Amino acid sequence: MHLFTKGKKTGNHEDISMMRRDIISITWPAFLELVMSTMFGMVDMIMVGQISPAAIASVGLTNQPFNLLLAIFAAVNVGTTTLVAWNIGAGNKEKASAITRQILVVNAILGMVMSLIGFVLSRNIVAFMGAKADTIEYATRYFQIVSSGLVFQAITMGITAALRGAGETKIPMIYNIGSNLLNVLGNYLLIYGKFGFPKWEVAGAAASTTISRFIACAAALYVVYFSDKSVISLSLKGSYRLDREIVKQVFSIGFPSAAEQFVIQSGLMLFARTVSTLGTDAFAAHQIGINISGLTFSPSMAFGVAATTLVGQSLGANDTEKAKRYADIIHHISISVACFMGLMFILFSHPLARLYTSDLKVASMAGTVLKILALAQPGQSTQLTLAGALRGAGDTMYPLYASGFGIWVFRVIVAYVFVHIFNWGLIGAWVALVLDQYSRSCIVYFRFQSGKWKYIKLRKTEKAKEFHACD
Repeated sequence: MHLFTKGKKTGNHEDISMMRRDIISITWPAFLELVMSTMFGMVDMIMVGQISPAAIASVGLTNQPFNLLLAIFAAVNVGTTTLVAWNIGAGNKEKASAITRQILVVNAILGMVMSLIGFVLSRNIVAFMGAKADTIEYATRYFQIVSSGLVFQAITMGITAALRGAGETKIPMIYNIGSNLLNVLGNYLLIYGKFGFPKWEVAGAAASTTISRFIACAAALYVVYFSDKSVISLSLKGSYRLDREIVKQVFSIGFPSAAEQFVIQSGLMLFARTVSTLGTDAFAAHQIGINISGLTFSPSMAFGVAATTLVGQSLGANDTEKAKRYADIIHHISISVACFMGLMFILFSHPLARLYTSDLKVASMAGTVLKILALAQPGQSTQLTLAGALRGAGDTMYPLYASGFGIWVFRVIVAYVFVHIFNWGLIGAWVALVLDQYSRSCIVYFRFQSGKWKYIKLRKTEKAKEFHACD
């Protein structure tokens, strides 16, 4: 529903309180969804970790290549969330639904292409990532099986993006948490071969992931086609021919975000490759750290979702001052949460690492990198939250610039120097990660403070009108 509050512009306490309620009403379902998805991912890795450190490493080798395959969908999903938010803010629900219908077609086509690419090139990809003799077979099978379900994930991501643009974060929370619960159950049955199911180990984790993604996709489609719970409502009889105006708008807003994800994921892939040269134990510890670090991303990403939605809806209603105030409040709240998360990682890093493995050497290394990660929390929170605000305004270039600089300078070049020239090993890689987060946060923060993002929506809307007039 449309959660954009028609508050006053005076900045009084009552108005700010109403804005905080709007923020929390959007943030908590997205936060719960992301945290639960992260925790289910942790359980997934813990289950795989009971097989061997090589099993953890083999699954970890596939994460960045998968994210790289999904980078193209960032263009569609960011553009969708922003356009839907603008139209909901302007009171145009029909246009918001039309945008969603277009995105389903686009993501279905792109999803099938990505599934095919991932399946065919799986062995080459994991070999490039540095898979050793003890991990390459595990990693190849895992990559093939999960790649086959990317089309389901693509469709679900498109629907989720539209619902978030409408401020309806509870619905994606329900179907995504439900599918993750099924994934954990499937892991138990298929990794260990319980209740008569085959014992497929790492391949069982992949099969469970693909099945759960199919179920989430079916649930998301049900919501927009057959349920009356959402403002986004589609009909099977509607037109599914591509609308050039909508597709062009979506990609004009979202293409920098796709480029950003490509820059991020390709850089992270090289970062993971640098760490993989340290050996299976070090890479297993690194993967445990990355997996647990998802807990710190979840609140910042949830606040980023709220910023995108509320800034977008405010600008859709032509209220730039309210957009700025929403973003400021969200940023302040997110910093407080980030500092709390950092403290928890400092206090409980080693116990968390021990959940994943009984190997004391691996657990010790993982605990150390989590303490380093704690230092990155304020910077990480700033860049994710304010980047969300910029995306809600359609200003998607500066998050791209920030990511390109931070990832490629620090996680690719500096990490290599720290690991292989200074011989700092795994610690050097994680110090580079901290520097990356603060460099990105500075670029995004100064762009936000400039205020130039407030006028992007007006320019893009005028261009769309010109395109429609010429068509």
